[in-house]
Amino acid sequence: MWSLYRQKSKKTVIGIMSGTSLDGVDAALVDIQTSDDGSVKDVHLAGFVYIPYSNELKEILVRLCSVEQAKLDDMVVANYGISEWYVHVVEMLMKQNGLDRSEVDAICMHGQTIWHAPDGVDFPTPTGHTKVKATFQIGETAIVRERTGIPVIGNLRARDIAAGGEGAPLAPYLDSIVFGSKNNGRIVQNIGGIGNATVIPANASIDQIFAFDTGPGNMVMDTLIREATQGKFQFDEGGEIAIRGKVHKELVEKFYRDDPYYLRKPPKSTGREVYGSAFAAGFRNEAIQLGLSHEDMIASATALTALSIVQSYKDFVFPRHDIREVIVAGGGAHNRTLLTMIREQLPQGCSLHTSEEFGIPDDAREAIAFAVMGHESLMGRPSNIISVTGASHPVILGNITL
Repeated sequence: MWSLYRQKSKKTVIGIMSGTSLDGVDAALVDIQTSDDGSVKDVHLAGFVYIPYSNELKEILVRLCSVEQAKLDDMVVANYGISEWYVHVVEMLMKQNGLDRSEVDAICMHGQTIWHAPDGVDFPTPTGHTKVKATFQIGETAIVRERTGIPVIGNLRARDIAAGGEGAPLAPYLDSIVFGSKNNGRIVQNIGGIGNATVIPANASIDQIFAFDTGPGNMVMDTLIREATQGKFQFDEGGEIAIRGKVHKELVEKFYRDDPYYLRKPPKSTGREVYGSAFAAGFRNEAIQLGLSHEDMIASATALTALSIVQSYKDFVFPRHDIREVIVAGGGAHNRTLLTMIREQLPQGCSLHTSEEFGIPDDAREAIAFAVMGHESLMGRPSNIISVTGASHPVILGNITL
């Protein structure tokens, strides 16, 4: 059935993303033009919808991401239940754009990451113990397929893991298509729950691109705000809390200096299992002992994210590549205080921008990326970048529910 899809010059795919911030669901309606050889020629965002998670669902997901609180029965139900959110956002997107299901070729959904273990955990096999890499996203593709009537691609990270990669980051595949420049070296810095950087040297081929998770993005800040306000506020809108506080440099330096993740060389990835509730609790306890106000604590958490981002460039990027532009995407692109902190630490001649300035809405990048990766899978083409994930070879990503 996919031979007809491959013959079309224009394909229409919906990408669905729900990230580690646990804030909600993004859905992007993407028109993709292909060349005669099947490669992507043009990517056009035709529509975009975001729906926030309810506080009740956020609480469920936060518990599921905690080893101490997660329950198997809740996990099983959530795997199916969260899919109803994906169905709803697809229906909203099609209604907004006046589309019938017959006009959408496929849906590609990331799912909601619950646990990411890219470092390898000792596990018994028939031939002895081995290190097993793993990642787990909930969201049942069969529910989305049944409710919408549209074929669904999901579970994209697993194949890269099977090929020896970390299963992340995957969005750099889109970055290589839309953000590459013949003249300027660029870093595309996504700031969701976790921060991740795509490094695109000037006039780079795809095998010259590399990427890695820089560390915490919004995750620590959001957790501290949510807990301090008993869920009344979920994040620091515009960085308005942080800007009223004073950064405690010693606290920031301690949490940076004592973290072995920052010393690891790319490729590398991380997640809520490292920078989730337990990490935020440790940060909060240290801040309380130092007598910091709520505003000072949020300013310091914001400064930690900014430091982890720019220092990663100084350690792993700037010594090797001439970078002229940093392009920020994700929820963190709306945090003006965070952007100011990043800008102040960049070297002269390196400017800071948001993806909106390049025609990609700040919140839509990852949903667009998964639409493009789902398309490539239907075309029979790999869409992991092995210099990014560390996989042994390029692979076709995902499972298809017909």
